[in-house]
Amino acid sequence: MTKHSKPGFVSALQVAERAGVSRSAVSRTFTPGASVSAETRRKVLRAAEELGYEVNDLARGLLANQSRLVGLVVTNPEEGFRAFLVAALARALIARGSVPVLINTGRTPEDLLAAQKVLLRHRAEATVILSGTPPTEFAQLARRNGQPLVVIGRSEPDADHVRAGNSEASRRIARLLVESGRTVLGMVGSRSGTPSVVEREASFTEEAERLGATVITARGCDSVYEGGREAARTLLRSQRRPEAVFCVNDPMAFGVLDVLRHEAGLRVPEDVAVVGFDNVPEAGWASFDLTTFWQDPEAIAAAAVSLIEARQHDPQRPLQRLRVVPELVIRGSFVPRGAPR
Repeated sequence: MTKHSKPGFVSALQVAERAGVSRSAVSRTFTPGASVSAETRRKVLRAAEELGYEVNDLARGLLANQSRLVGLVVTNPEEGFRAFLVAALARALIARGSVPVLINTGRTPEDLLAAQKVLLRHRAEATVILSGTPPTEFAQLARRNGQPLVVIGRSEPDADHVRAGNSEASRRIARLLVESGRTVLGMVGSRSGTPSVVEREASFTEEAERLGATVITARGCDSVYEGGREAARTLLRSQRRPEAVFCVNDPMAFGVLDVLRHEAGLRVPEDVAVVGFDNVPEAGWASFDLTTFWQDPEAIAAAAVSLIEARQHDPQRPLQRLRVVPELVIRGSFVPRGAPR
């Protein structure tokens, strides 16, 4: 490199010069199934290792009109369960040779369409949506460009999707709370109104009321710790204090627990039982000891990747709907009758 030359990535031409072979021989060496002699392969691989050369997959993808990029479209990816799901998706995609690209976007149709156009311009091979509801144009544009589209956490008529068993879990905990003798139940939801939040709220309320319980609903500003604190204070102002509270996710449950214990001086679970959803690591901390539903991010990620691969193999196959049902993890904030801890 001369005094004024600009450093850059090691090129295939440099490898060819170091190995004493042609540029095309380098290309064949790194192309699966291509014909190249054992001696030439040995020379090229040794030169590549000495120089630190790596194949330019981006250039290859552009030549094929498709990269190995997979877009992960999500709002606030650092929060709660989403952070663990994004990490699991990234691991699963990297394991199959894809390159995950995270786009932190809003939930509106305009935000989602803008994210999609960025991915299409970079020839992403697939898109996974973790937040927001994609508009009809989103699915149509993906289909016209032959791009698999997977939606997580909601039902979409125009896309393959992976859903948690929100309804099954919410109905199950309503039954367990009523069976424990608690008939005045709090439902802590969020004004964010995401599909998962809405489904959990509705299923829990419907099942509890079917069993004869009274449900008092309080919604926080968002599905976060402060939203849980806000909702808990609303519940405590009710004419009848709930004997148990079901929260649509763990961060909100943490806020509820802190208000009940430290502001209202109540005992958990003796005075008020609390149940969350997601089983983030903090749920197991002694300060929370939260009974909650475990969504397995690795299982959800594996399901999403399987949908991408199936759609790439057969673009005309019927839309697929996979479901990953959460498991109840019992800790100290609520122990169902007869259940071992």
